[in-house]
Amino acid sequence: MKKRLVKIGEAARLLGSTPGTLRKWEETGELVPTRKTKGGTRYYDVSMLLSSDETDYPTVCYARVSSHDQKADLERQQMMLESYCAARGWRSETIKDLGSGLNYRKKGLDRLFELILRKKMKRLVLTHKDRLLRFGSELVFALCGLQGIEIVIIHQGEQPSFEEELAEDVLEMITVFSARLYGSRSHKNKRLIEDMNRVIKNVSSTQDSSEPK
Repeated sequence: MKKRLVKIGEAARLLGSTPGTLRKWEETGELVPTRKTKGGTRYYDVSMLLSSDETDYPTVCYARVSSHDQKADLERQQMMLESYCAARGWRSETIKDLGSGLNYRKKGLDRLFELILRKKMKRLVLTHKDRLLRFGSELVFALCGLQGIEIVIIHQGEQPSFEEELAEDVLEMITVFSARLYGSRSHKNKRLIEDMNRVIKNVSSTQDSSEPK
């Protein structure tokens, strides 16, 4: 029987993954295409992809920060997560989000929910619980439990206080709504953001002074 071969985009769709992840798996030898042309086009055997059982599903790492000026922290989260998985021999892919932990409508989070609901992942790895959502993480964990998906939370380094991160999330949301209401360059918008930044600094200083020396 002749093999049915598909290109990398269709192969990724069948696996509930992305072309970038399949290229990464090819580099590590975890999933090698059945055929690869001189021009670099990859072809995968559909029967091989569909015969994969649950043990072949990847570990999914999820990283998130609240604002654009925290992109360096997002990269650090990704490095920590992927290093953690590599040390344990887990085949992994990382989903990254940029947005408030109070916002449930994020592209990466939507993809994570799809993988959970389709049971296309073996485990979920986070640096801290609140990287997933500010409120409601337990519901996601319960859904993972029903699907037999393992949850791993890495407790490494100091996590920002709940008050600081919640204030940053609120600031991010106010920034968006204020820009829509007043315009991103208006004096009212700038003044409101400056006031909110002062509140966050006060929260941080209060938190520091309350900690035991």
